[in-house]
Amino acid sequence: MAQLLILTSAVNNEVLPALALLSHRVRLIPADPQQLITAPDSDAVIVDARTNLASAKALCQILRTTGISVPLLLVLTEGGLSGVSPDWGVDDVIVESAGPAEVDARIRLAVGRIAPEVNTRIQTSGVIIDEASYSAKVRGKPLDLTFKEFELLRFLATHPSRVFTREQLLSEVWGYDYFGGTRTVDVHVRRLRAKLGDLESLIGTVRNVGYRFNVHEDEEPAGLGR
Repeated sequence: MAQLLILTSAVNNEVLPALALLSHRVRLIPADPQQLITAPDSDAVIVDARTNLASAKALCQILRTTGISVPLLLVLTEGGLSGVSPDWGVDDVIVESAGPAEVDARIRLAVGRIAPEVNTRIQTSGVIIDEASYSAKVRGKPLDLTFKEFELLRFLATHPSRVFTREQLLSEVWGYDYFGGTRTVDVHVRRLRAKLGDLESLIGTVRNVGYRFNVHEDEEPAGLGR
């Protein structure tokens, strides 16, 4: 039995009638990616594409771009099959008239193809970094980090005690095609230290060289949780 989340614009309408004959738990929410923020965990997300292929395609692409971690399935009419292509980013399609056996098999196979994710959580020196959710905590308190601040903290924490020049950090965190100056690194380090509060010393400065992640003496080097 799977927990299914259906994104649909339909009101009081069965998106996939066969589900009524199956034991899967189903919840319908509006067809808006923002709704997933407060939605419960699910084993698969189903997008209703029966009435508006263009909107459904855009929604699927947004979900895929933002890193959906469960299978993404599409429900459409038989006539809509010709409009689906690989760039939609879906894992499978289900025609709305499909029978219970077919629907159950497609859901079961899609969920089974997704390997359990490795918990990539870094925990060191009072800081917990969750790479899957792009979030970090310091002594249990969530940090409000920008994407680049998170990436900088994550990169330094995964290379404890190693010193990186500003140029190296620009390449690793901002990318080779970034045209900004090394001052960008200093600004982000300063902001990151301010958010770390009394643990600001975790981001150490090596004069005339660059920065490093300082591991507390009573802590083990950063590692990936399992």
